[in-house]
Amino acid sequence: MTDTYERTERTFPTRGRDRASYDRALVHSILDEAYVCHLGFVRDGAPVVLPTLYGRVGERLYVHGSTGSRPLRMAGRGAEAPGLPVCLTVTHVDGLVLARSAFHHSINYRSVVVHGTAHPVTDPEERRTALDALVDHVVPGRSADSRPADAKELAATAVLRLDLDAVSAKVRTGGPNDDPEDAALPHWSGVVPVRRSYGTPVPADDLDPAIALPDYLSAV
Repeated sequence: MTDTYERTERTFPTRGRDRASYDRALVHSILDEAYVCHLGFVRDGAPVVLPTLYGRVGERLYVHGSTGSRPLRMAGRGAEAPGLPVCLTVTHVDGLVLARSAFHHSINYRSVVVHGTAHPVTDPEERRTALDALVDHVVPGRSADSRPADAKELAATAVLRLDLDAVSAKVRTGGPNDDPEDAALPHWSGVVPVRRSYGTPVPADDLDPAIALPDYLSAV
């Protein structure tokens, strides 16, 4: 395995090519830091995009949902060509870029786009690994500190696997790209950083007071 993903026609952007990256470590870091992805597919000839949780295990992403949900049902169709062609995206907003002109306003961001075919996960061991990864993606260590899904819950849950193959990242950093002739305009310009923060964990109303806050939540 190399340090970079292969650049393909599908993963090479038509605009902002200087911001594109195929660095494997960068892609992983962007995926691991986010909580929600957007999963796009075509249903009945029309595009559909759904926000959903996900988890990464090595070079695979997993998403889950009800066995009755459309994308999960569609992924299992067709004995000759099982799977669902999808496009999965993840984006972080790191700053609001305010230029002197309206045209040059922008955002600083990190994003990943994954193209591929999502396949249903049927192997029981892989399903459990995937579901643990989904829980730990939100709060690392949580899967070991919660009841695992029972047989009934597993039967109601479908899991899709998407291999990280056709992948690209895109990143914008820095300040506004004002035109030289606008430099003297009397408008503030610069970057407003956007940061993620967490509040103090709030216990459930029926939580036993003797149960202490887990150590893994101290960093959240």
